[in-house]
Amino acid sequence: MNKQVFITPEVSQAKRVFDVFVAAVGLVFSAPFFVVIAIAIKLTSKGPVFYRQERIGAISTSGAHHFEMIKFRTMRVDAEAGTGAVWASANDNRLTLVGRFLRKVRLDELPQFINVLRGDMSIIGPRPERPEIAKELEDNIPFYLERTYGVIPGITGLAQVNQGYDTSLADVRSKIAYDFAYAMSLTSVARWLYMDIKIMVKTLMIMVLGRGQ
Repeated sequence: MNKQVFITPEVSQAKRVFDVFVAAVGLVFSAPFFVVIAIAIKLTSKGPVFYRQERIGAISTSGAHHFEMIKFRTMRVDAEAGTGAVWASANDNRLTLVGRFLRKVRLDELPQFINVLRGDMSIIGPRPERPEIAKELEDNIPFYLERTYGVIPGITGLAQVNQGYDTSLADVRSKIAYDFAYAMSLTSVARWLYMDIKIMVKTLMIMVLGRGQ
């Protein structure tokens, strides 16, 4: 298959400037939340404040970029000790009390501003997946990995605001269309900017209304 990169050089440059600006401002304004969330996690469960996990980033002709994604820890430290890598479910009993709230308002994603400044992630883009789960998805869903070909994964995205976290193969299959639709919006600066602003507004509504998982 001939892989197609939709993003233009102009959009790529503008998107990077947008990412750095939003991530830097976001870190400054969310700094008080970091302190409050860290204290809440330490007081209510054993383990570290932050959770680091290997994810697959943008894919190019030279291969897939792997990086360490940072989140606030929302599960018990032994959450996957007996199962290996599995998706979280809607009423997952591995979630801590604080973790369940953080996921509802999406505040567990705040540390990913650091990933954005590093260039591993974008503010808006397809959700980065774990390598072991991505392999299973690629075996079961045609063109799964192509959704991040030339596109840097994001903290939030068109698929995430329309569907939320993945809990099954069926969820991922229905998200693929959203990810490719987002990639096609990267063909012009005006189209990309309109799409990103629309996704950011929807993300803020999810956070305010607590509609995350």
